[in-house]
Amino acid sequence: MDIRDFSLEVFSLAGKNAVVTGGNSGLGQAFTLALAKAGADVFVPSVLDDGGATRELVEAEGRRMEFLRTDITEDGAPRTVIETCVSRLGSVDVLVNSAGICRTAAVEDFVRDQWDPMLDVNLTAPFELGREAARFMVEQRAGKIINIASLFSFLGGQWSPAYAATKHGIVGFTKAYCDELAQHNIQVNAIAPGYFATAITERTRADPHTSRRVLDHIPAARWGEVADLMGATVFLASAASDYVNGHVLTVDGGYLTR
Repeated sequence: MDIRDFSLEVFSLAGKNAVVTGGNSGLGQAFTLALAKAGADVFVPSVLDDGGATRELVEAEGRRMEFLRTDITEDGAPRTVIETCVSRLGSVDVLVNSAGICRTAAVEDFVRDQWDPMLDVNLTAPFELGREAARFMVEQRAGKIINIASLFSFLGGQWSPAYAATKHGIVGFTKAYCDELAQHNIQVNAIAPGYFATAITERTRADPHTSRRVLDHIPAARWGEVADLMGATVFLASAASDYVNGHVLTVDGGYLTR
């Protein structure tokens, strides 16, 4: 493309359909709304039913949202999710693997009952959803898969070896999927959020000592707001990132530089 032909329309998601797992709560809701604001219709599978609150946000943008209450770790659920999206919306153009859980304990107390569910939700389900989405994306020779990594994709992850392991794994299979699927015009990238002001970090933010410890490590000197992730989501979901592949985009206020 000649540089004179460049247009901000490359950021538009008009006519696209996206799956956002866990897309009706926390960071996932921000991903859902970002895609809707950019013009996409959205399919949200989640174990949580928010009573239609996220649907109202999406419909206020003039977009359509379909919801499926399901556990993405159940046998066959990833295939059902992708096929239901295609059935209801017509295609799957974007997949955001947003759903995740974190359980904490000291190493000597961290047991398989804590380890296994985290691997199921955080790593195995995204791996299977990506595979199922790729079946359709390869056929249409286009698609975007966005995995949600973490700063603990790069760090040790004290008190949660399973969380750190799954987020390191997310980066590994993001690169592996890119290496195989790029030839089909499918881009597979990850977003690694830093410390954000969400319900999960409420206790940390409420404690002056722990909050200050986090803030002292962030050059931006503030906690991230969920809206800070929306631009990165649209970029990686749109044609603007067609030559970005296998990349982990940190959105952390500079945390990893300090």
